[in-house]
Amino acid sequence: MTPELLAQGARRVAKRLDEKPASTDSGGRDASYGRIHKQDELDLAHGRILYLEDVSVSFDGFKAINNLSLDIAPGELRCIIGPNGAGKTTLMDIITGKTRPDAGRVFFGSTIDLLRHNEPEIAQLGIGRKFQKPTVFENLSVFENLELALKTPKSVRASVFFRLDSAQSDRLAHVLDTIHLADSMRTQAGQLSHGQKQWLEIGMLLMQDPKLLLLDEPVAGMTDLETERTAELFLSLKGQHSLMVVEHDMGFIQTISDIVTVLCDGAVLAQGTLEQVQSDERVIEVYLGR
Repeated sequence: MTPELLAQGARRVAKRLDEKPASTDSGGRDASYGRIHKQDELDLAHGRILYLEDVSVSFDGFKAINNLSLDIAPGELRCIIGPNGAGKTTLMDIITGKTRPDAGRVFFGSTIDLLRHNEPEIAQLGIGRKFQKPTVFENLSVFENLELALKTPKSVRASVFFRLDSAQSDRLAHVLDTIHLADSMRTQAGQLSHGQKQWLEIGMLLMQDPKLLLLDEPVAGMTDLETERTAELFLSLKGQHSLMVVEHDMGFIQTISDIVTVLCDGAVLAQGTLEQVQSDERVIEVYLGR
């Protein structure tokens, strides 16, 4: 992955959306080839946190992802929509290392080749994923779930003698406020509503301090009030983290989205604002209906 290739991707997206290119650490100039990076250090100098180029993968002859190219800027909240079978889940599987593509490139920043890493390593690099069904420790309290999610040694000895330091306590309190569960910190997770469990799992991801969050149908099954508060949560995370949100709820997407990517048959069918993609005849035909 060359610096020119990433820079071209950033310019292509900016031109397509009639926006100014994302600012970079180099002040808009091409970063120098001589810049030194540590191994697995996230480099955002070219204004892209995620870059997929010509990615394809087949399962038993079925092409789930077909020559797909996609890039996301740091701090961006990108919504991914499309009909069932469009490749949305497979896309997330590829980014997180669960599925290996047959062809293409997948980079985290400009220097980290995700295809060289497995699932645990990718999580450690700063990519968190939330599946549609919440997975929390239901017999533990909200506080204990978040405490367990901290990046700390997990050996028996380390766990026995672990005590929160002031920075960790402050971070946990901040996350509790962010996910709207400060008043329920001593409540057993199993007693939470469906929406609250979703927020708790997002909080557990936030305790890992991810740079990129992948969220699969986060508001499915939520009440209207929970959906509204989830939108507030995502908008508060925007800018601090990059988010890729797969969702079918058009009202929710309208509330949170800047850029929407429409997948169909494993490829990008359309991309732009929600208004732009909703007026695209191809999107209407294959997904939104008339």
